[in-house]
Amino acid sequence: MLDTYNPPWMTEDLEIFKDAVNKFYTREFAPHSEKWTKQGMVDRDAWNKAGTAGLLCASIPEEFGGAGGDYRHEAILAEEMERTGVVGFGNTVHSLICAHYLNAYGTDEQKAHILPKMASGEMVCAIAMTEPGTGSDLQSVKTTALKEGNQYVINGSKTFISNGQLADLVIVVAKTDPSQGAKGISLMLVETNGTEGFARGRNLDKMGQHAADTSELFFDNVKVPATSVLGGEEGRGFYQLMQQLPAERLIIAAQGLGAMERAIDITVEYTRERKTFGNAIFDYQNTQYKLAECKATWMAARAMVDQLTMQLLKGELDANSAAAAKFWVTERQCEVIDTCLQFFGGYGYMDEYPISRMYTDARVQRIYGGSNEIMRMLVARSL
Repeated sequence: MLDTYNPPWMTEDLEIFKDAVNKFYTREFAPHSEKWTKQGMVDRDAWNKAGTAGLLCASIPEEFGGAGGDYRHEAILAEEMERTGVVGFGNTVHSLICAHYLNAYGTDEQKAHILPKMASGEMVCAIAMTEPGTGSDLQSVKTTALKEGNQYVINGSKTFISNGQLADLVIVVAKTDPSQGAKGISLMLVETNGTEGFARGRNLDKMGQHAADTSELFFDNVKVPATSVLGGEEGRGFYQLMQQLPAERLIIAAQGLGAMERAIDITVEYTRERKTFGNAIFDYQNTQYKLAECKATWMAARAMVDQLTMQLLKGELDANSAAAAKFWVTERQCEVIDTCLQFFGGYGYMDEYPISRMYTDARVQRIYGGSNEIMRMLVARSL
């Protein structure tokens, strides 16, 4: 119903890409959603399949194994995953977030060694920011990476880490100089396979997004080479994090768009088929009014995200605008899905119906990427 709209940044080539992504997700991933949900993570070979199809690191240069695209490709991948009902596949963290830290700040050696493996699916990446006592306030992280001779020794723990159970590489936010506050933060590249002192905790039991592995990670005197500092220079981590956050927050809004679109579409379909008192639910005025409001909300969110997408492509997206989109769109996402769920009645409360899982899956959108309360503070400072 809503897929006839074309964003102003869409091109013919991107339309072809979008169609290919939709078909891939529908054919290769969607049929496994139930299995992935029950096992608490996607199958490892899903990453290899996506890599073979050219869907990993789509916005990374071809010289490093990527597809040579830009942010629009990542937005399409994120939105189509929502539209097709694919769950648990942490490609946004892997390709938009982790890969772009490496592409933007990594040394030539780091990029050449890691990015091709990420693009092929050989290496799955996670970024470890949050700690048991530290969320949005990254300056207060306790994890340390202290230099000893020609290596760094990492100690600390992280939690709520997406892709944590499957990650072959973890970008760890740590303090290389605890006395310097934000200026003492560095991003450390930790390859997990066979690394002594590294341990994965349990796959966390969450309210929603059950197919996404979300983990505790522990670093107990983990020794990594001196070349493991992202970019090769200590103390640049906080700057690196802040520079990438606008794109990360905008992609969360894009995910919200895809979820809203799917919720409206499946609700229109359901209400046209479901009858009460001899009439289709859709034929009642209240249904039409409520769904019209949902569509108008989606249209407003779509216009907002598209405008900011074009700003990002020009290198003009500022942190305050991205924060505004993140909190506003994710809250509208939750409202639209709640409205849609109501039309399903008791069936909407049953997990066998997609709208039920969409409801619980959506809630974290207002938390990760910076809580919506923090986003409001950022926007308020710009007034």
